[in-house]
Amino acid sequence: MMPDGFGAFDGRLRRSAYGGHQLVALVVAMAVLVGVAACTAEDEPEQESVYREGTLRVLASSELDDMKDVLAAARKETGVTVELTSMGTLDAAELVASGKADGRYDAAWLSSNDYLRLRPEAAGKLASETPVMTSPVALGVKTSAVARLGWKPAEVTWRAVHDAVAAGKLTYGMTDPVRSNSGFAALVSVASGLSGAQAALTDADVRKASPQLKEFFTGQQLTSGSSGWLADAYRRRGTVDALVNYESVLTSMNRTGNAGLTVIRPRDGVVTADYPFTLLASAPAGARASGRALTAYLRRPVVQRTITAETFRRPVAPGVAPAPGLAADKRRELPFPGSRSVADGLLASYENELRRPSRTVYVLDTSGSMEDGNRIGRLRDALTELTGTGSSAPGRRFRDREEVTLVPFGSDVKSVRTHVVEPGRPGAALKAITADVAALRPEGGTAVYSSLEAAYRHLGKERADAFTSIVLMTDGENTEGVAAGHFDEFYAKLPADQRNTPVFAVLFGDSDRAELAHIAELTGGRLFDATGGNGSLDGAFEEIRGYQ
Repeated sequence: MMPDGFGAFDGRLRRSAYGGHQLVALVVAMAVLVGVAACTAEDEPEQESVYREGTLRVLASSELDDMKDVLAAARKETGVTVELTSMGTLDAAELVASGKADGRYDAAWLSSNDYLRLRPEAAGKLASETPVMTSPVALGVKTSAVARLGWKPAEVTWRAVHDAVAAGKLTYGMTDPVRSNSGFAALVSVASGLSGAQAALTDADVRKASPQLKEFFTGQQLTSGSSGWLADAYRRRGTVDALVNYESVLTSMNRTGNAGLTVIRPRDGVVTADYPFTLLASAPAGARASGRALTAYLRRPVVQRTITAETFRRPVAPGVAPAPGLAADKRRELPFPGSRSVADGLLASYENELRRPSRTVYVLDTSGSMEDGNRIGRLRDALTELTGTGSSAPGRRFRDREEVTLVPFGSDVKSVRTHVVEPGRPGAALKAITADVAALRPEGGTAVYSSLEAAYRHLGKERADAFTSIVLMTDGENTEGVAAGHFDEFYAKLPADQRNTPVFAVLFGDSDRAELAHIAELTGGRLFDATGGNGSLDGAFEEIRGYQ
C-alpha cells in the first residue's frame, strides 16, 4: 500500500557491511537487453513473472521512477536490466513476508526495510541489503508562509509546526502513512517530537502525544497514496501552505516546478530513508550476481555524484558531497518504533482517530452490461472487502468516522444511501454497507455524467471538515443522460471548495479509457486500471483508499 519505503538514515550505513560493495564479474546470456522498464501495481500482469538471465525483477518504491536514467546507464555498464514494479511499502512488506514475492521478484528496493524487520517471518526471506542513497523527511513551506510565521528555517521544530497549525496559521499536505513511507516517517517524526521520546516510540509515547497529534492533523488539507500525485494536487489546489515529504521530493519540486518551497528539516529530529537494495533469498544465483554488480555500480563515487545531482538524495559513498542546495548540517535521527504492535497502533490511531475523517461517494455502474462475466459479482466482492471487520488492520476497511455513500446507477441514479462508521462500534454501518452492496442488481443503460453530477450535488448539500472524494466505477462508456460537455460546464460552475473534490475513476470491463481519463484530469483525480491483466477491482478500490 505505501509507495515510499520506511525510514532509516546516514548513521545506519553500517548495514552496508551486508555485502554487495565490490564489483563482481557478470556473464550475461542475452544478446539483446531491453531498456529499463517501469510498471506500477496497476500495470502488473497477473501471470507469474519469469526470471530472465541478466534482468532483475524489482519490487520498488514509486519515487524511484526518477532513477530511470541512472539505471539505463547501469545497464550499459554492467549488462543488468532492471524491471521496476511500484508498490506501497506495507503491501510490499506483506508480499515479501508472506512468501508471495518468492519466484516473482528477485529484489526489493524500498525506502527502508524497517517495517519489514518487524515481521519475524520475513527474516529468512532477505539475502542481503545494501543502502544506496538517503533522504530525510522534511517540511517544504511556501517562502511567504515562512516570512509570515517569522520562522528561521534552521531553528524550526516539530512543536513549532504544531503550534502554527493549532493556531490556524499553517496548512499542509502529507501522504497516507498506511501506504507511503514519507507519510509514516512524518507521523513517527511528529509523534516523537511532540511526545519528547528519547528512544524508539512506545505505546505510552503515542498516548501522551495523541491530543497534540490530533491538533496537528487538523492542518492536513491534502492526503495521497503517492508523493507524485500529492505534488500535483498541491500545485492544483494552490491554497495549501506546505508539504511534508522527503527532502529529495521537495527540492526536486523547486527545480522542476518552481514550487518556491523553503525546505526545513526540523531541529528536533527526522526519520530518514536509506533505500537499501535488498536481494531476496528466493532469487536465483544469476539474479544475485546481477544484484551485486548493480549495487557496486550504484555506489561508485561517480555514480553517487550523478544520483545526488539528479534526484537530490544524499550519497552514501565516503567523500561524495550532497548536491548543492542540500544542507550539510546534521539532524538527530529519530528511531523507528521498536515493535510491530507500536507501529500498527500508531497507524490505527492515525486512521481512526487523529486524521480528519473521510467523506466518500461511490458512483457505481450497475447497468445491464455488469451481468457479463459476473462483473457485478466482482464489484460486490471488492466493496464487501472494504467492510472488513471491526478489528481489520489499518487501511483494510472503511475508517471510523468515515461517511460512505453508495450511488448505484444504470440509465439514471437508482438510489443514494449514506452510512457513517461510528467510532467504537463500526459493525452496524459496515453490516449495512454489506447489505446494500449485496442488493446491487445489473439493469439499464450507462448514465455516467448524470450520476457524477448527482454525486456532486449530494456532497454540496452539507459541508464537512473531511477529506472528500468521489469514486467512479463503470464498465462501459456513457450511453444515457447528459453528455461530457454538460458535465464539464456543470463542474466549472461549482463553488471552488466543491471543485476540490477529485474523482478517482476505475477502468473496468469495456469502459472508455479516454472518457475516464478526462474526468480524472478535469477534477484533479486519478485513473486506476482494473481491466484484464492490468489489475483487479478489489486492488484498485484498496489503492484508492490512500487518496481518501
